[in-house]
Amino acid sequence: MTISVGPLDLDSPVLLAPMSGITDAPFRRLVRQLGGGLTFSEMIASRELVGASPRSWRMAERDTATGLHAVQLAGRDPEIMAEAARINAGCGADIIDINMGCPAKKVVGSLCGSALMRELPLARRIIEATVNAVSIPVTLKMRTGWDDDSRNAPELARIAEACGVRMITVHGRTRAQFYSGRPDWQFIRTVKEAVRLPVIANGDITTYDDIDICLAQSGADGIMIGRGAYGRPWFPAHAATYLSDGVRTDAPTPTARLHLIEQHYDAMLTQQGRALAVRTARKHLVWYLRDLPGSKATLDAINREDDPSAVIRLLRALAPQVDLAAAA
Repeated sequence: MTISVGPLDLDSPVLLAPMSGITDAPFRRLVRQLGGGLTFSEMIASRELVGASPRSWRMAERDTATGLHAVQLAGRDPEIMAEAARINAGCGADIIDINMGCPAKKVVGSLCGSALMRELPLARRIIEATVNAVSIPVTLKMRTGWDDDSRNAPELARIAEACGVRMITVHGRTRAQFYSGRPDWQFIRTVKEAVRLPVIANGDITTYDDIDICLAQSGADGIMIGRGAYGRPWFPAHAATYLSDGVRTDAPTPTARLHLIEQHYDAMLTQQGRALAVRTARKHLVWYLRDLPGSKATLDAINREDDPSAVIRLLRALAPQVDLAAAA
């Protein structure tokens, strides 16, 4: 499976979803290091970026270790979205992704994200302005619709294609579903049939069987993994290997996983600084460790600890327990 986004050829049909608070540079770098494909930045509010918010500018920074630099933007003002796209292109972005799929209350409350699926004329103006503002490819991420009575993803996809978008990703739920129930991968096929663009299927792809079922039902050109990569930065690469060779690679051994955790933690400390990294790393540590033997006591201690060196000691102390459990 090969995917071209305008003039860019992707090296894998497995993409890592843009996820706020998750897909920062250290996580994207680790996914790529392990063999994962295209990764996207965290969602960046276009108005904050144009307003020179330091946090937004840090999120938009290019990291050469992550390969192609894809930046996701959110907003509802066409001119501001266009200016944010120009800023990112000038900073080295290779792809601009427009967010019309985020279901979060804060985003929808600002009438951005998936709320734009209820305003297709405005959605068209935003897409047109963003595409016309830059020479790099623009992509679009959406849901199947706002609710079951307005599953208008095929219509929005046709609008996007006419405006010059180069790839579309569809999460197989409506906004009303949020993350409940099962994603409707079959409905994604109606989007694929509506356009000639590459279409990527997204939503609850966490196993090799999910990959098979999703692609069979959706007819999509590739998949995007989101929450399936929580605590599993190796899964996008394993999914790509499965699609190319049919090999179901085992997850890293517990000991190898602990080494990855320490590497990720060190990268977060370097990137974010001690105070922020100690807090933001905790969720990653929970996801990494939750199914390892003896991890509950370690996690309880880590969540009370503000000293990074103490956190590393706790992780290293867990290794002998993990090794003993694996040997047994």
